[in-house]
Amino acid sequence: MPFNRVTVGVHSTGEDCQIGPKSKAVFVVDDDLGTLRGVKRLLRQHGYDNVLFESAEAFENHNDVDQALCVILDINLINGSGIEVRRRLKAAGISVPVIYITANDSHSVRMAALESGCIAYLTKPFSAKSLIEPIGQTSVGLA
Repeated sequence: MPFNRVTVGVHSTGEDCQIGPKSKAVFVVDDDLGTLRGVKRLLRQHGYDNVLFESAEAFENHNDVDQALCVILDINLINGSGIEVRRRLKAAGISVPVIYITANDSHSVRMAALESGCIAYLTKPFSAKSLIEPIGQTSVGLA
């Protein structure tokens, strides 16, 4: 599935509004609504706008993925693999930092995630600090 590059926006629902260069928007892809709500709250507490996606398909159909500060990507999505989504991002020439989250940690999954390129690999449940620190390091690079 191709990634679009037309300007759209930042609402927690993924609806239209402007995303500028050096955005503080973090995109979150997870099919667990509880995780989406918790991550949304945490990101807001730390001053990050967010765009939430309940599926890989919704994320891949969204525009301006390349304008995100980073993408928090669940590995085990109902309709696909977060690792495969990451590979499609790279194939489309989109270079955005990725933080993987998963409830099903295994050595082989961890190795595949690290090989695909990520700034963090977190197992659920994870601490606020373990999620916010890599995002903060990414945002420092934009200043």
